[in-house]
Amino acid sequence: MFGKGLLQGLGITLKRMVGPNITEFYPEVKPTLPTKVRSSMGLQPDKCISCNMCVMACPNSVIKLTSEKNESNKKVLTSYHMNVGRCLFCGMCTEVCPTKALTVTQEFENSIFERSDLNWDMLERAKQKGQVK
Repeated sequence: MFGKGLLQGLGITLKRMVGPNITEFYPEVKPTLPTKVRSSMGLQPDKCISCNMCVMACPNSVIKLTSEKNESNKKVLTSYHMNVGRCLFCGMCTEVCPTKALTVTQEFENSIFERSDLNWDMLERAKQKGQVK
């Protein structure tokens, strides 16, 4: 019957109109995300030992890093780039990191206007966040 579906739809609409407001006021109030949300990547360059494990574990070849040996013959990280446009945020790179220098964060505001902005310089991002001394 045509009227039965219409009445059910109007009933749902009326319940939502007089019921509690479920709208989130996003820009003013940040949402509370579940702990398992993977939205962005974070790097602590001081912890990174340039072992290339994250590069090898990444299924899409997102990570490119370079390092040099210092005077005590230890590897020192010189550049760490990620092409986030290709990243699946699977977390495989963070799982294999022996020093936990690379982490998946809940920072979800990553919208951009230019495609070239998807190439992240993780050392520069760490400096902006105050993680580099």
